Amino acid sequence: MNTVMTKLAAAASLAVLLSACGTVGQDFKAPANVAGIDSATFRHGSGAADAAQLPAQWWSVFGDDTLNGLEHSALRDNPSVKAAGERLLQALAQSGTARANQGPSVNLSTGISNARTSANTSQGLALGNRSISGNNFSVGGSLSYEIDLLGRVKRMVEAADAQVLASQAERDGVLQMLSAQVASNYWQLRGLDAEITILNGALDTRRESAQLVEARFNAGLTNELDLARARVELQNAQADLHEVKRQRNQLENSLATLTGKPPAALQLPLAADPAALPQPPSIPVGLPASLLSHRPDLVSSVAGLRALNAQVGVAEGAFYPSLQLTGNFGYASEKLRDLAQGGSRQFSVGPLALSLPIFDGGRNQANLDLSKARYNEALANHETKLLTALREVEDALSDVEQRQLQGDAQALSQQAAARAYLVARTRYERGVSNYLDVTDAQRSSLAADRAAVQIKTQRLLATVAVARSLGAGWQPQGDLAKVVSN
Repeated sequence: MNTVMTKLAAAASLAVLLSACGTVGQDFKAPANVAGIDSATFRHGSGAADAAQLPAQWWSVFGDDTLNGLEHSALRDNPSVKAAGERLLQALAQSGTARANQGPSVNLSTGISNARTSANTSQGLALGNRSISGNNFSVGGSLSYEIDLLGRVKRMVEAADAQVLASQAERDGVLQMLSAQVASNYWQLRGLDAEITILNGALDTRRESAQLVEARFNAGLTNELDLARARVELQNAQADLHEVKRQRNQLENSLATLTGKPPAALQLPLAADPAALPQPPSIPVGLPASLLSHRPDLVSSVAGLRALNAQVGVAEGAFYPSLQLTGNFGYASEKLRDLAQGGSRQFSVGPLALSLPIFDGGRNQANLDLSKARYNEALANHETKLLTALREVEDALSDVEQRQLQGDAQALSQQAAARAYLVARTRYERGVSNYLDVTDAQRSSLAADRAAVQIKTQRLLATVAVARSLGAGWQPQGDLAKVVSN
């Protein structure tokens, strides 16, 4: 027994010495940023490197309890979140499989058999036309271990671990996108609530106008054409109201789906004061270079590059020899009662098998070229993702800036339209002008009111877009933070 342990210890020591020779492939280095990003600022926004960050629950900056509840429901119950979690578990399992290759594989086996050899074979003739028969009982264990000469197995583990980090960032990206979709749909719905309030007010005004025109028509003070125009405007406003309600129902159904519920299970009442949409909060944007650590899609991209870089090392390792150590130890006996006796002991150490590729028709070189091409493709795609992220931030900041200016101009238009309607109605009631002037002024005033609400909604949506494009409060944790720092 001592001899076996001594040989196994010697083999293990040799394995450690050989595996320390080096590592195939190159250690991963994070890709350089797009030229100028490190010192640049956003074109449509001002920020500093130490700008305050959004909270993890970034939607709380709007201060809306209903939105907070919807966000929590979505992040808890949405099926896509569960699917992203399962993908992460798959990556963890694959990493565990790769990591298991770093250690020895030990198996325990036991068996019983009955055999008889032929007396007419050369072996039987040598024994005097005798056959050998009997039972065989055995129990023992076997060991198999690949000595990682140049770090090929190490690179396989590195690739699997990097894929875990990529899957983790992808899951966080799903959460981020989902929270942004919920916020966008919610503010669109609240914008339609405000339009419903405006249209209900317009309906009341048009009913009064229609009653006034009808009374004047009955008194012979106006013609039937004015009465028809009043009724047309009344029905147009009613049709617009039905259209807005249809759009609201669709957004409500979409919110139900995002929160993991059937459409019939979610009914959001009109806001307490639907005409008063909140002012969008101001969001600090920081510097463009900060996107690399604030957006999970970019962190996932870097982790994917790390995995592909390790795969290049794995492919390079195929050019070098591999060393496999095997051994077994156990007991075998014809009789079960003699199985544990010293004479039944059997063991072997080795072979220490060395495998060196000589000729493979260019297969290993093709695999190496393929791995390098995949890495270079991913590197180019990463640069595209970074440029896209910068564009998304600039677009969102531009929307915030221009929507505010648009809202200021629309407020003046809204006041002028309201005044024009008041003047037109007064002139009509005094008989100075016809009802066509009133109709035109009504349409302009209603359009101005609805446009003002729509601009306020777009300002809220632009703020959501800013938050999402900046990473929506996400911060890498643990190993993900190391991916960014490397």
